[in-house]
Amino acid sequence: MDVPIEYFVLLSMALFSIGLFGILTRRNALLFLMSVEIMVNAANVNLIAFAFYHGNLTGQVFALFAMALAAAEVAIGLGIVLVLYRNFRDVDVTVPTTMRW
Repeated sequence: MDVPIEYFVLLSMALFSIGLFGILTRRNALLFLMSVEIMVNAANVNLIAFAFYHGNLTGQVFALFAMALAAAEVAIGLGIVLVLYRNFRDVDVTVPTTMRW
């Protein structure tokens, strides 16, 4: 009983759409980071599904690298959020207009 590849693609498309909606509509920096993570996980679902479908491990290796990249992105993103909160007492991404050039 194999699950068709279309189900994984639909799941990935739904996750990516939810993440994109979160990026476009939210102002909170933490929710922004969570939306980016959802989009990265959507890409990982596609990579793993197509790797399984084609019978090779390349997609799974790329998914592992993407997970490591996502972990580094979260660490740097949380550091930026902490600096944002420390300087402006808010995590709204539209507040720090003084950080522009």
